[in-house]
Amino acid sequence: MHKGIVRGIFLAIAAVIVSAIGPGNATADKPSSGAIAPLGNDISWPQCNKPYPTGRHFGIVGVNNGLANNTNPCFASELNWVQHSKGLAGQDTAALYVNTANPGLGGSYWPKNNSYNRMAIGNPYGICDGTDTPACAYIYGYVKAYDNATLRGVINPSNYTWWLDVETTNSWESNKLANTADLEGMVNYLATIGVKSVGLYSTGYQWGQIVGPTLFNSPLNGLKSWLAGASSQQSAQANCSLPPLTTNGSVVLTQYISSRLDYNYSCLQL
Repeated sequence: MHKGIVRGIFLAIAAVIVSAIGPGNATADKPSSGAIAPLGNDISWPQCNKPYPTGRHFGIVGVNNGLANNTNPCFASELNWVQHSKGLAGQDTAALYVNTANPGLGGSYWPKNNSYNRMAIGNPYGICDGTDTPACAYIYGYVKAYDNATLRGVINPSNYTWWLDVETTNSWESNKLANTADLEGMVNYLATIGVKSVGLYSTGYQWGQIVGPTLFNSPLNGLKSWLAGASSQQSAQANCSLPPLTTNGSVVLTQYISSRLDYNYSCLQL
């Protein structure tokens, strides 16, 4: 699905899935050794012009084209795909994920104040003055969430669960407080539009490298975790017992790769 440990593995093997049939109509590779339970898939720009997986019970679609500041060119088609999933009790049939980053002054955009598009943004980290600070990182995250909800072709964004894809291969500062502020800005913007829920996708290792432990009052605490890094269906199920990414969170999804596709196990069916 993404970058980092899982994205790196996926992109290395995301060659053409052999089929002459267009997206959404092909039979994709099935998970190896038989499914242990109903599974879902996540897809994004690597699946453009390739067959989409079939038989899923739920799905998650990437909004971006691999970076936090661009658009998945196949988003509309993939969103249509996900909305025809079979469904699974307790699990969102259709959800979205977005790439995240905190590039600091090296990004193509960096805020200079606490506003965007004539919108004043309340900032728990104080005043952004255009420098490389947690206050400006918070505004950056807030703005990227705003852009994802308003510029990527998502109709009725509040209807979905939004997953924040947090991986080391995207651009991150060494300042974990600034990275935390960035993600908190994203969460707080999505809260203002009343999205169904917000969750965090990562591995425990990558999360520790980027964010680390969060303060007791962080809005990241209590969010759902979607853990990457499993090597099989069985290990994905076992990973449901791993610690969540933040305090008072819960692991609700785990991911593994099989036959060039990302599969997801719902921990809610345990």
